[in-house]
Amino acid sequence: MADPSPDAAGLGFAHYRDVETMLARETLDGAIVATPNHLHLPVANALLANGVPTLVEKPVAESMESADRLAAAVAGAGVPVLVGHHRRHSAALQKAREIIGGGALGRLLAVNATTLFHKPAAYFDAAWRRQPGGGPILINLVHDVDTLRFLAGEVIAVQAASSNRRRGFQVEDTAAVLLEFASGALGTILLSDATVAADSWEHTSGENPVYPRDPSRDCLLLAGTRGSLAVPTMRLWTQDGAPSWTEPFVSERCPLPSVDPLARQLDHFCDVIAHRAAPLVSAADGA
Repeated sequence: MADPSPDAAGLGFAHYRDVETMLARETLDGAIVATPNHLHLPVANALLANGVPTLVEKPVAESMESADRLAAAVAGAGVPVLVGHHRRHSAALQKAREIIGGGALGRLLAVNATTLFHKPAAYFDAAWRRQPGGGPILINLVHDVDTLRFLAGEVIAVQAASSNRRRGFQVEDTAAVLLEFASGALGTILLSDATVAADSWEHTSGENPVYPRDPSRDCLLLAGTRGSLAVPTMRLWTQDGAPSWTEPFVSERCPLPSVDPLARQLDHFCDVIAHRAAPLVSAADGA
């Protein structure tokens, strides 16, 4: 482990205060970059220069400039980099993608994601979370953007507004986003890390037991010409007759296996290290 914090020395791993010293003394099969966002680029560059396959936590970088520089460095080094958008490994999103691909929803027209929760005051004791590059757009909303790209395709236009009026930090606490996809579908995302609400992936998916869960609620709605799907409850609504707002609905719940997407992501990273698989989310994709 490379970490400037003295607390890291007591975790039972070989500990170095910086990545350069670690690389000088250790031979690594792979590495995970879980630093503050603005350090993703320099740390990943050091690993790439030493030929170390790397998992870079999301967001891939703190700015588009840094993200593009990292993607170019990966292409030049020929060393695989996986970006940590672990939700792509979730059973719910993989099943949703399968349902969309199978045509059950018809042509996808509208998607909606909600990311509403309340971070405690102590969360912001880490100064970088109050500074540019550390707000909920890059830390949290980036998950939902990746989710919608995974399900609805590439985004070609964005309109958005953000506010920092609740806390007054240099970073936002609330944002609203309107997306246009290459397919013609439209999408919205509502984000706030200062609201008492249960409408987020954390509070609906049950992935992490730290967060209280309401299994009746959803944070993602996918609507098409033949049906709609709510995630993560996986409730699917269709109609037997010609689609109409007066036609009765046929409702079903799509079963899911119980899997840990973070464990799946690490298994995938092992395959990336061993050159058995290409990164599911590349540095260019993350950018």
